[in-house]
Amino acid sequence: MIALKKIDRNNFFDVIKLSVAEEQKEFVATNLFSLAQAKAFPECICLAIYDDEVLVGFTMYCLDEDDHEYWIYRLMIDAKHQSKGYGKAAMELLIGRIKEDEQHRVIYISFEPNNVQAKHLYEKLGFEADGRVIDGEVVYKLEY
Repeated sequence: MIALKKIDRNNFFDVIKLSVAEEQKEFVATNLFSLAQAKAFPECICLAIYDDEVLVGFTMYCLDEDDHEYWIYRLMIDAKHQSKGYGKAAMELLIGRIKEDEQHRVIYISFEPNNVQAKHLYEKLGFEADGRVIDGEVVYKLEY
């Protein structure tokens, strides 16, 4: 069963060892960078993605300080666990978690324009392009 779990001293080193496939490394920051970013930006929430007791990925989201909307900043599934449905399952859990905050009705995500796998996944989940490009990344939104 897929679960989102906090990152602590028990899984920190395992989380930073996760890595995407070589051809995907240009698309996503390392987990070490993301965890450092979350230290400087305390609004960021980092979570480990597990299948039962097996660590398979990482995600980071936040209520953005600038626009006061939810953004999913990172989603990564370790190379050896890809193409098993973990990304979609983790996103569904994360979206459900964000929707619990009933004061908000939109979730944003951005990604490199040539990351076709991410585009297909996000569109499958109901995200649509909002017309913006920020720092070279296409912005998609999910309204609910």
